[in-house]
Amino acid sequence: MYNTAGDTIGTANLVEQPDGVKIQLKIEGLEPGFHGIHVHEYPVCEGPDFKSAGSHFNPDNKEHGLMYTEGPHLGDLPNIEVPPDGLVDTELTVNGATLLDGKNSLLRNEGTSLVIHASQDDGVSQPAGNSGDRVACGQIQLEKEGESPSDPTETNKPDMMK
Repeated sequence: MYNTAGDTIGTANLVEQPDGVKIQLKIEGLEPGFHGIHVHEYPVCEGPDFKSAGSHFNPDNKEHGLMYTEGPHLGDLPNIEVPPDGLVDTELTVNGATLLDGKNSLLRNEGTSLVIHASQDDGVSQPAGNSGDRVACGQIQLEKEGESPSDPTETNKPDMMK
């Protein structure tokens, strides 16, 4: 995962599960509070605005929002909470998604991306829950040998950041 300056701020590891794809998210350096997080349609994270990631991943052409009756997009996820120390270590599930073949594959075509927004997703507003600017992005693609960046959350523990 990268911030708008292009600095590595953590990792998102994806694991195939029977009901979807589990995301193990470890990041640092975001403002404390709630942030919207979504899977976006393209595996492109060009800063500083990450608009290159496109819209939310939405293979069924639904409306946005986990709480919206005509939704959600497949890429809609629950908000994450960044604690005061700024170190996030959480798990999310993209229900109905897969890493295997098919229209709901997060790896179809060239892949997708995971985008974190500046503000909380309200779960109903169109098209993106009023979640604000895109502040972090990571490509969801098959890992190529030798391309895995280091994880700053492994060396920066909360007690070391005081």
